[in-house]
Amino acid sequence: MERAELTEQLKKQIIEVLSLEDVKQEDIDPKAPLFVEGLGLDSIDALELILLLHKEYGIKIEDPKERRNVLQSVNTMVDCILNSKA
Repeated sequence: MERAELTEQLKKQIIEVLSLEDVKQEDIDPKAPLFVEGLGLDSIDALELILLLHKEYGIKIEDPKERRNVLQSVNTMVDCILNSKA
């Protein structure tokens, strides 16, 4: 899957998993932070995103520091997914 296609798919999944009814895919800047600024997600949302990565892409991230790095933005999540398939 191409990076652009994966980015759009991931944005759609984030909206669905987190029930962000007021957010459209085009509203999400893939470079913007997901937490505090950007989408303003919280720790519960982080758990949902970790579950999404595990269920949809088979990625299990145990280390909390690595989780913070992966969940910085949509782009960092896409990087993680692409690197796991390399």
